[in-house]
Amino acid sequence: MTLTVVTKDLMLPATVTGSWPRPRWYTMSMWGRPLDTAMLDPAYQEQFVDAHAVVISDQERCGLDVLTTGDYHLDEDWAGRSWHHYPLQRWKGFEHEELQTAGTRAPLLSYPQGTLLDSIFKTWRWPRVVGKVQHDPKNPLEYAKIWRIAQQCAASGKPIKFGTCSAQILAPFLDSHTPEYDLDDKKQLIWDMSEAMNLELKQLAASGCKVIQIEEPMVHSVARYRPEETELIDFLVDAYNREVEGLDGVEIWVHTCWGNPMMQNVFKDESYANSVEIYLERLKADVWTIEATENDLAELPLLKPYADSLKKKIAVGVVSHRTLQSDFPEVVADRIRRCLEVIPADKLILSTDCGFGRQGLNRPLAFYKAAAIAQGRNIVLEELGLEPRYVPCADETLAWDKLPDDEPFTHLKPLR
Repeated sequence: MTLTVVTKDLMLPATVTGSWPRPRWYTMSMWGRPLDTAMLDPAYQEQFVDAHAVVISDQERCGLDVLTTGDYHLDEDWAGRSWHHYPLQRWKGFEHEELQTAGTRAPLLSYPQGTLLDSIFKTWRWPRVVGKVQHDPKNPLEYAKIWRIAQQCAASGKPIKFGTCSAQILAPFLDSHTPEYDLDDKKQLIWDMSEAMNLELKQLAASGCKVIQIEEPMVHSVARYRPEETELIDFLVDAYNREVEGLDGVEIWVHTCWGNPMMQNVFKDESYANSVEIYLERLKADVWTIEATENDLAELPLLKPYADSLKKKIAVGVVSHRTLQSDFPEVVADRIRRCLEVIPADKLILSTDCGFGRQGLNRPLAFYKAAAIAQGRNIVLEELGLEPRYVPCADETLAWDKLPDDEPFTHLKPLR
């Protein structure tokens, strides 16, 4: 761990989880091709680079402190499928995508015919595992290159956080058709995918990225729904730690949520109760991100026993990615105050419950939800006797539209 090289001296940093809705004109996708091949197409290159410039600009105007790539390298596909398929389409050992059979399908992901989640999980076909899974140097994930493109767009120089799905979250959907891996015991498959991911993350770190986010390791979901499987939980901790091994000089975030395909809630009765100690004490990370607004911050008391001895910062979701209400800054500020009752100010990061993409929110709504985080942050900073930070979209002097009273030379005179 790096003791938060980016957020170390920043009080109440504001950010978002990662994904961001695409501009309407960003219509092209890689569809499994190497990024270098896709960038040979002038139309694709123009859209890809311009889209990253736009998402960075959006987040800078919102007043966020830690920016993201918006996950704009992922394809615009059904319910955000590319979040997990991006590495699967590029690693060795896979072929031909198909539906899982009833006997191998994860039981928690079975939903009634005629429901949206049933449509999502039946549409998401998965590749067959036909050989040893490993990094493919002929088609790398190119995380380092994507980050460089995004960071170059940040005129403010603010850090770009790069997020990726954890290798282990892919395993429940993958069936072995090779003696390399046991059909039921997926530990070796998880370990090999963790090592493949680690290569890309080390290249990303070597390129200069200072904030890397690993999303959705299975630890909290297994601990919640299968707590008796302690051996598996211990293995998942080891596999995650292998995934982030060697990321020297990088602030590592571990994002934990409960699923976000097309803004849908995937599980029932979610809780971090069985995994708080694991994430705070056993996983190599500097920041642990949790959903909170989704259940009205009901689980914050779980952190009280650790409040005076936190070894990690906690990024709390202070706006929901599922609601269509654009939160007012005062509402967000009240959630921040509630967080501060449990988490010390120097250990608190302000974020979203999960990402805004995945065929979820529209772009204006994502923008104003993010802006509310920054403005709510400023309200609380002033209450703490600290200087607020600049939020361009809230700057009255730069408001796009002015009342006629404020532009008397060119507009109609006020009636009163």
